[in-house]
Amino acid sequence: MTDKIRVAVVGAAGAFGMKHLDGLMNIPDAEVTVVSGTRPEPTRAVAEKYGVENAVVGLDAVLERDDVDAVILATPTGLHASQTQAVLAAGKHVQVEIPLADSLADAEAALEAAESSNRVAMVGHTRRFNPSHQLVHNRIASGEFNVQQMDVQTYFFRRSNTNAKGEARSWTDHLLWHHAAHTVDLFAYQAGKIVQANAVQGPIHPELGIAMDMSIQLKSESGAICTLSLSFNNNGPFGTFFRYIGDTETYIARYDDLYNGREEPIDVSHVAVSMNGIELQDREFISAIREGREPNSSLRQVIDCYRVLGSLEKQLA
Repeated sequence: MTDKIRVAVVGAAGAFGMKHLDGLMNIPDAEVTVVSGTRPEPTRAVAEKYGVENAVVGLDAVLERDDVDAVILATPTGLHASQTQAVLAAGKHVQVEIPLADSLADAEAALEAAESSNRVAMVGHTRRFNPSHQLVHNRIASGEFNVQQMDVQTYFFRRSNTNAKGEARSWTDHLLWHHAAHTVDLFAYQAGKIVQANAVQGPIHPELGIAMDMSIQLKSESGAICTLSLSFNNNGPFGTFFRYIGDTETYIARYDDLYNGREEPIDVSHVAVSMNGIELQDREFISAIREGREPNSSLRQVIDCYRVLGSLEKQLA
């Protein structure tokens, strides 16, 4: 292929839709030909902001176009699996934002669709691409470092149904199927296949219908362990913070930044061509399409994460 990969971003007016647009603008091999949303006015505003010629409403309006090679889905979680299957059925490549699904059955159905297609199918497990975690992964691969324990905190303050921009949501986020998915997949990526998993959760919110606090324990085939604490009740600081305790060093990862156990910063600017994890995952998506290969974070590679989440859901029930 010599021409640019023509990309549609669905859910473009949301917080992560715009993060993908920011990343795609830095990728020479990508051209955003259309953006899609649920409301015309915000979608047109995003198209104007990013210089995208076409703004449409809904996924169907994207799939019927002949100027779209690939679709990035930044839509509500409950739509991810069905929309992934629809994109593949239309013969287009797909990258779906994390999580792939909010049930194991839906995740398995999406995987089946991906494996029966000849298109690139990828999930936005951003932690695989953050330069901080990439550096740790590279040192594991080279034998310089082995994970003994990961201690992870995922904390937000969301006692109402709002998104990352502080705007009202039409759907409910979930600690298990969304936020835990980041760490469950990353732990397996860094320490090996997960062979044991346990979870407990706090009270169910009377209006949102979800647990606002959760604790998860994991063990990998290498013997490494992980303790993950999640909360929608924590009033700052916000985000996810990772402590890698290993045989030769301790690392603390805060998104794209990395520190040692003494809180001394580690330069990760040389790890990849960007310091933006979402841009890097989009670069992987575009490169995999152009090169005709399986991407890092393909549906096949991440499905074990959702199988672990499915087993934890049964425990919590």
